[in-house]
Amino acid sequence: MELSEKLQRLRKQNNLTQEQLAEKLFVSRTAVSKWESGRGCPNIDSLLGIARLYGISVDGLLSGEELINIAGEEKRFDIKKLFGFFAVYLTY
Repeated sequence: MELSEKLQRLRKQNNLTQEQLAEKLFVSRTAVSKWESGRGCPNIDSLLGIARLYGISVDGLLSGEELINIAGEEKRFDIKKLFGFFAVYLTY
């Protein structure tokens, strides 16, 4: 089962709307909608929040490949932020 399907199933089993889940995780309803439709993935902080909220492990949410992909996406984002910082710093 894909992460998007698991997220939607868990939310519905816990009688939550996308808006209610978003409020509990401090994200937008649009973010939850993207996760559930497979057009986006929660970041590590959101995954931890989802796991805590539903009383399951992050491993229970993700396959090994999904976890590697999410970690890789976050690492690329952090590297881009770091390069952006240095680019601004070096221009001064």
